[in-house]
Amino acid sequence: MYEQQAHTLLNDILNEIEAGISKQDLRYFYTRLGANFYAIHSLFERLYGHRDDFKERSQKLVETMAWQYIRRPEDLRQKDIEREADHNWFLSQNWVGMALYSQGFAGNLQGMKDHLNYFQDLGVNLVHIMPIMQCPKGSSDGGYAVSDFRKIDERAGSLQDLNQLARSMHDRDILLTMDVVLNHTSDEHEWAQKAREGDPKFQDYYYTFENRNVPDMFEQSMPEVFPETSPGNFTWDEDMQRWVMTVFNSYQWDLNYSNPTVFIEMLDVILFWANQGADILRLDAVAFLWKKIGSTCQNEREAHLILQLLKDCCQVVAPGVLYIAEAIVAPVEVTKYFGEDAVIAKECEIAYNATYMALMWDAVATKNTKLLNQGIKSLPVKLERATWLNYIRCHDDIGLGFDDRDIELVGYQPAQHRKFLIDYYMGRFDHSHARGLPFGENEKTGDARISGSLASLVGLEYALEIGDPEAIEDSIKIILLLHSLIMSFGGIPLLYYGDEVGTTNDVSYLEDPYKKGDSRWVHRPVIDWNKADLRNQPGHPQYEIFTALKRMISVRKEIDVFADFNNRELIDVGNDHLFVFERYCIQQQHQRVLVVANFNDKPQHLNLSELGSWGNPQNGQLYDLFSGQRPDLFKNALVIPAFSFYWLQES
Repeated sequence: MYEQQAHTLLNDILNEIEAGISKQDLRYFYTRLGANFYAIHSLFERLYGHRDDFKERSQKLVETMAWQYIRRPEDLRQKDIEREADHNWFLSQNWVGMALYSQGFAGNLQGMKDHLNYFQDLGVNLVHIMPIMQCPKGSSDGGYAVSDFRKIDERAGSLQDLNQLARSMHDRDILLTMDVVLNHTSDEHEWAQKAREGDPKFQDYYYTFENRNVPDMFEQSMPEVFPETSPGNFTWDEDMQRWVMTVFNSYQWDLNYSNPTVFIEMLDVILFWANQGADILRLDAVAFLWKKIGSTCQNEREAHLILQLLKDCCQVVAPGVLYIAEAIVAPVEVTKYFGEDAVIAKECEIAYNATYMALMWDAVATKNTKLLNQGIKSLPVKLERATWLNYIRCHDDIGLGFDDRDIELVGYQPAQHRKFLIDYYMGRFDHSHARGLPFGENEKTGDARISGSLASLVGLEYALEIGDPEAIEDSIKIILLLHSLIMSFGGIPLLYYGDEVGTTNDVSYLEDPYKKGDSRWVHRPVIDWNKADLRNQPGHPQYEIFTALKRMISVRKEIDVFADFNNRELIDVGNDHLFVFERYCIQQQHQRVLVVANFNDKPQHLNLSELGSWGNPQNGQLYDLFSGQRPDLFKNALVIPAFSFYWLQES
């Protein structure tokens, strides 16, 4: 779009651009810059147009993009062109991810390279390596307190190790996903150190105050993220003699995005890692990017403008790179992080489907799908060219952020129901064999979030300890049931490392003084590869789980209707133990798959005659794609065994 003011500014910028830039071959850069500059200028002006240095900062913004384009390797530039031509590439059913800590999974980045065959054997072709940037030796919030945005932590390896790993992954068509922590830095970061020394330039990189007057105004409306371990939102820094905003932990200083220099610095960081070979960048804590007195300082309009601007700038330099929004917020808010366009994601192409995750855990505990079905009905529809990241476990705790109205609609009292779930996963009932731990437990309210590995939360750890074959089988069934639903729902399934071989809670974190106070480390395991090798030996749980997931992934990749084009229809079957939906092809609606999941410990039946054409298959009989067998039927009623699922197609 042509707009006189924006393009006059662009001409001025290009006339004054650094000589080292103007001498480069910037054909694609200038083409993309021209196409995107009106949007870039509009957003930058909206955020920073009131400042006297607006034109100077605009110049710096364009030059930052230009230098990172110049530094972009040729193979990545070619990949950009390919992905621009196939803009829906990430919506394919072919993508299956795994999230992991490199040190826990394979010791370091070199070890990761040695285990690429493992991913290929399983069928995983998207690997999210959680934070590997330099962080403090002590407490670092699992690497999310970054002390240098451009260095690899020596415990993980080196930048050269990452570059080699990225090349090896790309040679195998495996996507590399990395974290960029946008909201804060470690208090050991160079910027924080210079702020401590009294440099006003760097004090303005953060929210710092001489006294409590402004912090007290913020505190009136800001909730606490970690009220037990890190109460409040401000920390007094003795060296600086100022209060600094620390929303998460006292050693994590919140960045001030009302300062355009901070925005440009962090854009430069994003583009730096894009140029190291990252195909996808997970943007951490995006809901917290903008701070405003009188608000919760979450989900502010300006936070969305920042993400839109980051995306538009990235489209100029590295259009093949995708963003993941790490926004664990209410369902009505989460889809906003895709952007406001009716079709195209203008902020982040991918977002965590935390609501779906929590709803599945509710179904496991209750052995019914009342809340799961209701909650999915309330989940907003995503944009056409955006997708969910569907997961069962991740490095973080399980929060019970269901909508209270949905809980009430299915006949539960919200506070009581959440208390039941917490108690269930803590193993506080005779019938619960879960081995979860509380995280962020509030003794006054009884509220808490849940830590624990998938295997331990579904009772596999308990079953193995007592040597109960039936309990072991049931636990494995639940593990596979949950994975079947992230594979078939629509979006990118994201496995969590260790789950594919039934890894149980790792209590070794209690021996580390910097980790023992954070129960989330119980499900951030160090993989025992001797145990993992049992995946190749029949008769072991590792074999049962790994083999089934390998089969599940292989089948998923063959089923076109599992691609994510808003082609899912939830079906109410009148049975509170079943979760049923149809996946269909928008162009050819006769191509369809019926997904049926039974969360109960008893077999359930489903009258196919009540499901329209599914009761009278036109071309023959129903066939389960996963097992390769015909399901059990009795008088046109589908029989679904306990903790089992079907992916049904007409054959």
